[in-house]
Amino acid sequence: MKTFVLSILFICVSSIIGAYLLNNELRARSAKSLPNTAHFADGKFHNDVQSEAPTLGKTLGIFARYFTEKKTDATPTEPMPMHSVTRAQLDALSEHEIHIVKLGHSSLLLKMYDEYWLIDPVFSQRASPFSFLGPKRFEPTPISIDALPPIDKVLISHNHYDHLDRAAIKTLNAKTKAFYVPLGVEADLQKWGIHADKIQRFDWWQELQTQHALVVFTPTQHFSGRAITDGNKTLWGSWVIKTATDSVYFSGDSGYFSGFKAIGDKYGPFDITLIENGAYDKDWADIHMTPEESVQAHVDLRGKIMVPIHNGTFDLAFHPWYEPLVRVKEAASKHNVTLSTPVFGQIFSSKQQSIQEQWWPK
Repeated sequence: MKTFVLSILFICVSSIIGAYLLNNELRARSAKSLPNTAHFADGKFHNDVQSEAPTLGKTLGIFARYFTEKKTDATPTEPMPMHSVTRAQLDALSEHEIHIVKLGHSSLLLKMYDEYWLIDPVFSQRASPFSFLGPKRFEPTPISIDALPPIDKVLISHNHYDHLDRAAIKTLNAKTKAFYVPLGVEADLQKWGIHADKIQRFDWWQELQTQHALVVFTPTQHFSGRAITDGNKTLWGSWVIKTATDSVYFSGDSGYFSGFKAIGDKYGPFDITLIENGAYDKDWADIHMTPEESVQAHVDLRGKIMVPIHNGTFDLAFHPWYEPLVRVKEAASKHNVTLSTPVFGQIFSSKQQSIQEQWWPK
């Protein structure tokens, strides 16, 4: 019950305080420069398929569930398996392919030839605007920000607290050359001290050819916001990364939708798909996929190896912490999908065999 009460307090208090902390002048200035895209109207971004708007009754019903619904195995009772990562290990990796390291939740470190990239880096103890309240991570990251090598690019999928970590961004600023963000998120980064010259903002389907890869920001079916007053004021999405030898897809957060097939048709097949698999629920089924839908998304994307992410780090839903991994393994087997399940800190690439270690409870 204590966890439920803290969760409710986190939702309410963070919304109120977050609204107060917003820099409205900077966000308004950013909004004026937003392009006239089909998915931006009335001052907000929209999914291609309009989902049911949350009602007061539904919101109160979810709050009631936090107080009344019993949760089973919401957090691990034993330390999570993890491989520590060192700078020497990273520098020793070959520069002829993409190497990937899961840092926790949806945070990933990529070695792109002679460059290092981060995707949705969250290093804070909590996915929250507060250090004392909100979802607390099960284990620390396998490498600290200070131990990371210089970062060439940081890619952000959307501005939710479990994907956009203010403290991490501010610390990374000194060692990062460029930040790639969805439309509108540049306002947050500039507020946190990132110079505008270091920020490249992206609309859906926008491409950028870098030295080593084609980078594309692609649609998802989700939403954005860090407080009461900024709902859907910034864009959300996924990332396509294609080099001469590798192709990687990062899903960000999304409900299942036809956009996965469109992305697969245009940019697939993918050697590795990093697919959201966790924090789903019947009350928000249109914005987060079930494990079975995550496998179907991988199939739609024409992926070769699927790596489930967005699990094993924070308690963000009502299901047991390990359930997403159990269900995705069953669904992948049913559909003959090659599933790879590295532990946090374990280095992998598309050129290696898939990792079949079942590190969660059987």
